[in-house]
Order: sequence, then structure tokens, then C-alpha cells
Amino acid sequence: MKITKTHKIIVYSLLGLFSLYFLFPFAWVILTAFKTEVEAFSFPPKIFPDIPQFQNFIDAWKSQPFGLYLKNSVIVTVMSTLGQLISCSLVAYGFARYNFKYKGILFILLLSTMMIPWDVTMIPLYMQFNLFGWINTLKPLIVPAFFGSAYYIFLLRQFLMNVPKDLEDAARIDGANEFQIFYKIFVPIMKAPLILIAVLNILVVWNDYLGPLIYLQDQSKYTMALGLAAFKGVHDLQILPIMSMTIIMIIPPVLVFMFAQKYIVEGISGSIK
Repeated sequence: MKITKTHKIIVYSLLGLFSLYFLFPFAWVILTAFKTEVEAFSFPPKIFPDIPQFQNFIDAWKSQPFGLYLKNSVIVTVMSTLGQLISCSLVAYGFARYNFKYKGILFILLLSTMMIPWDVTMIPLYMQFNLFGWINTLKPLIVPAFFGSAYYIFLLRQFLMNVPKDLEDAARIDGANEFQIFYKIFVPIMKAPLILIAVLNILVVWNDYLGPLIYLQDQSKYTMALGLAAFKGVHDLQILPIMSMTIIMIIPPVLVFMFAQKYIVEGISGSIK
């Protein structure tokens, strides 16, 4: 069926209207963060501020040690993402390119862990980390990432299954060892799905609230998500500080998504150049 120009105009118009509908709350938060108290609570509502109040962001940032929270979040996010990329790529490479005994059973067992809710393992994990002396440190938020994620391993394994066997055979003929084959041939091929996994993990870890809430007790160890929740509790009736800190909180994930969106599509589609 041929799509006419009129049909395209109608479809794009409807998509544009739906986009405006979903983007309006986000735009309202941004605009409100730049308003004065009077403008924020005025009736009828005032959409645009007369003079943008950048001081709202400065005051909100200085009201609590958000610089320390940001540092903790960056450490946890970067180290967790690095752990996932290293561990998941190695395990997926092993499942995709090698044949060994009980391979199918082990892979099914790995996938079965995806059906276990995190709530079920929450108490045993807390007891384990408490035994290690890791409570009130960032280790419970970082170290498990170096043991991989079943979903990310599955994603990479499916991608690697489509890579021709001739690539590694040719590398072995040229004298490359197993590590060189993985690092110099397959890691560049996995660029798109690895970036996809990095983006997904960054979004999850950056916005994680329950994990830091369970394992962290000292305010100096708080991440941005936990610090923002505590900030909202203090400024429950003050809308401008909450709006300002919410905008600051969502800037890093939005930037990561914008710069990596091309690789996200490639990683999901499993295309190989």
C-alpha cells in the first residue's frame, strides 16, 4: 500500500500533538524553576517568567551538600557501568563463540535469574554485605555490577551469534591468541550494543533510590537520588527549590541519551557494519 503525502502529513501532525502532550509537563517543570514564588503560584497560571531566576538553582544547590552527592553518584555510575561492560561482554562472548559441556543448561540457568524479583534477594543481600562490612559504603552499589547482568549478557550474546565464524578463524591463522581475538576484533564489533548497555545501566544506576536507601546511612555517602529525596522532605512546601534540583538531576541522563541515541538504535537492531 502506497502512503500518500496527505497520509504522511496527518500521521506527523498526530505524532507532533502527542509529543507536545507528553513534553508539556517537562517544559512546565523547567519554566517553573526559573520563576519567582509569586509567578509560580499565580492564578491564572503564568507560563513564562518575566525575568529568569537563575538564583533558584544556586540557592537550591547550596542548601545541601549536592556537590558531594554528585561525586558519589558519578563514582557509583561510572564504576558500575564499567563493571557491567567488562563482565557482560566476557560472559556473552563465551556463550556465543565457544562450545563447552552444559552450555545450554548454564545459559538457561542464567536467564532464569531474570525471573527472580529484586525484592526477594534484598534481605539476603543485605545480610551478606553486612557480613562483609560493606554497609554504609558504596561497595554494595558497585561490586555486584562486576558479576554481570543476565539481561545484558543475553543482549550481547544474541548480537555475537550473528558474527561470522570466519573472523576469528582468520585471526587464529594470523597468530592471534584468544584475548587478542576478543579485544581487537569483537570489542570493536560490539561497540553499538556496549554503548546501549552503558546507557541503560547509567539510567538505572543514576536514578536508583532503593539501593542507596537500604545500604547507605551516613549523609556523606548519599547519591543524588537519595539526596534529592531527603531534599524534598525538607522543602516539602517549597516548589521552586524542588523544581530546580529536579532539573539538575535529570540533565546528565538526558545528555547521555541524546549523544548515544544512534548507537541505541544500532544496538537494539543488532546490525553489524
